Amino acid sequence: MKIAFATSPSPLAQEALAVLEKRYGSTPLAEADVVVVLGGDGHVLKTLHTLMDKGKPVYALRRTSAIGFLCNDFSPDLLIERIQKAQTVVLHPVKVECTKTDGSIETGLAINEVTLLRDSAQSAKLRVCVDGIERINRYSGDGLLLSTPAGSTAYNHSAGGPIMPLDSNTLVMTAICGFRPRRWSYAVLPQSSVIQVEVIEIDKRPVRVEAGPDNIRDVASARMWLDCTTAFSLLFDPDQHLGERIIREQFML
Repeated sequence: MKIAFATSPSPLAQEALAVLEKRYGSTPLAEADVVVVLGGDGHVLKTLHTLMDKGKPVYALRRTSAIGFLCNDFSPDLLIERIQKAQTVVLHPVKVECTKTDGSIETGLAINEVTLLRDSAQSAKLRVCVDGIERINRYSGDGLLLSTPAGSTAYNHSAGGPIMPLDSNTLVMTAICGFRPRRWSYAVLPQSSVIQVEVIEIDKRPVRVEAGPDNIRDVASARMWLDCTTAFSLLFDPDQHLGERIIREQFML
């Protein structure tokens, strides 16, 4: 098995790289069968975006003091055997197509969530349609996010959204510090949904969109959907499968 390494600059990850390269060698990315990521969730997501359309599975080892939700426990032993026994999770990202205030179009992809955020001291005011049907005429707050099940334990959950099982075939749209409507906090939607958000009072209340590494400013409207034509493959040890982790997360106090 040919392994390429993608390593965070942290000392912990760099130390692990030296040990693993000495034991298992290292292969250029183009020739590798699998990419082993050393770091935390941020570096895993960055690597997945880098590998888009390259068809390389990713096996991540936690080399961070953070949670490392997308990572397996680190051990320098039996790396090839662990990869061979690992279970594959295929993740599809949310795609966003933004129309900017000057009429230009910018797009982005997010494995966890797309966020629409106020870009001034004033709250954002947004109109929300799902599959062409108006659902919220006038939302007011810091913003909105649209999360995949894989991302539902992250920013979505911190904002008060529900954790969704990996195989739930859903998306979650969640308010970020919502002010109006008073009693609306989130909506669970079919993964086939297309969400259209229009910015109200564009000049007075600018909005930006964050999608993975992309930060799009001066957004007039954003169209979002699950992009099933794009897939990322993550490998997990059988006892650390992402689906089980997401279920377990719902019972943690």
